[in-house]
Amino acid sequence: MAYSVIFCIFAVDMAKDKTMYVCENCGQESAKWIGKCPSCGQWNTFKEIKVADTRKQVTATSAAASAGRQLRENKVLRLRDISAHDDPRIDMHDEELNRVLGGGLVPGSIVLLGGEPGIGKSTLSLQTMLNLPEKRVLYVSGEESAHQLKMRAERLIASPQQGRLEGDDNFLILCENSLEAIFDHIKEVQPELIIIDSIQTISTEDVESSAGSIAQVRECASALLRFAKSSGVPVILIGHITKEGTLAGPKILEHIVDTVIQFEGDQHYMYRILRSIKNRFGSTSELGIYEMQQTGLRQVSNPSELLLTEDHDGLSGVAISSAIEGVRPFLVETQALVSTAAYGTPQRSATGFDQRRLNMLLAVLEKRVGFKLMQKDVFLNIAGGLRVTDMAMDLSVIAAVLSSNVDTPIESGWCMAGEVGLSGEVRPVARIEQRISEAEKLGFSHIIIPKYNLSGLNRKKFNIELVPVRKVEEALRALFG
Repeated sequence: MAYSVIFCIFAVDMAKDKTMYVCENCGQESAKWIGKCPSCGQWNTFKEIKVADTRKQVTATSAAASAGRQLRENKVLRLRDISAHDDPRIDMHDEELNRVLGGGLVPGSIVLLGGEPGIGKSTLSLQTMLNLPEKRVLYVSGEESAHQLKMRAERLIASPQQGRLEGDDNFLILCENSLEAIFDHIKEVQPELIIIDSIQTISTEDVESSAGSIAQVRECASALLRFAKSSGVPVILIGHITKEGTLAGPKILEHIVDTVIQFEGDQHYMYRILRSIKNRFGSTSELGIYEMQQTGLRQVSNPSELLLTEDHDGLSGVAISSAIEGVRPFLVETQALVSTAAYGTPQRSATGFDQRRLNMLLAVLEKRVGFKLMQKDVFLNIAGGLRVTDMAMDLSVIAAVLSSNVDTPIESGWCMAGEVGLSGEVRPVARIEQRISEAEKLGFSHIIIPKYNLSGLNRKKFNIELVPVRKVEEALRALFG
């Protein structure tokens, strides 16, 4: 009998120390440590976390039993018997944010707002809170004091677009790091929207690791998800990431939350882009653009006028492209500089554009068009600090590089849109009518488009002159003669 008791105690101690390994980059789980993640391919990203604690076996057993009872209460439904209707969305009084969310915030959803430290996530969240005087919003801050938040709110309220502060009783601030204390305050104040800034600073007593660890972030996010789904109160989580992606948080949370929006931009520029990476209630192709000012973030309704400079006439290496990010067309300025390589190996540098695609376009320009750039340094920059992924930028990149190489400026009033293939052909692009209309609205006189896009296009409704081309040589001949 004594031996059996000793064995049970030993088994309990072994169960208490049960651990597992999770990749902090993509969330892949493993029973043992692995040097290279089989999911994302990153090295040394697996971290050890605790997944079981026998001291809470009674609580876990009761929770499992209640979950089993709830599961038995649910019924199996036929697909045709389920009513299909859109949930009423919460208007955030921010056109850019509403567009990225898919028309507004869905009740009971949990949204992750990710971005690098200092990019403006807290400013956007606090500004959103001030835009909702009719909603009872609880802003939970684990990083800043109430005095700091008050000073920032006063600065945002002083902006002309923000207006005066109304409904002070609906703006609730809580500076707390304990998840249990946060839930106690939520029961007391009954908010209609909760903002957590940030999820890395929140910790729960059920996990022994420190705040910001993978175990803490996952457990806190799961508890907030259960609260959001059961109460119908939407929750916005703010998560920090670094350029190296070493901080646990957003990558792990992508599997838990309903919507992931990324706030990005260069801190040396005034523009910020809000992208939708995952959205269970809308499209992931939406894009929101803001301008960072002293008084907060200003919505940019027409980014083309801000991304185009007016004093590039007579300068070589500048081409205008009609691009589309999400569903919004805008004209962006492509700048290129080609110079003789000072060292043996020529340099290839791109800012705001995929460098591998730049190398491919340079190879096409040399092989298909005949311009020798093997011993030239090529530098490419997308004006405004934006990063554009539209393939229709290819034609403007080639035009800007050739303009700088021959030191001949492109005439004002010309813009272009077209994808370039490896054989030198100009491939068709999507939403050509939106691109042409945007160029015409901004006063451009000529636009170069792929010839294949002419089929089914009514040219009479456009006042801008369309220049269709099949190959890169035809486009360059139209630009430089």
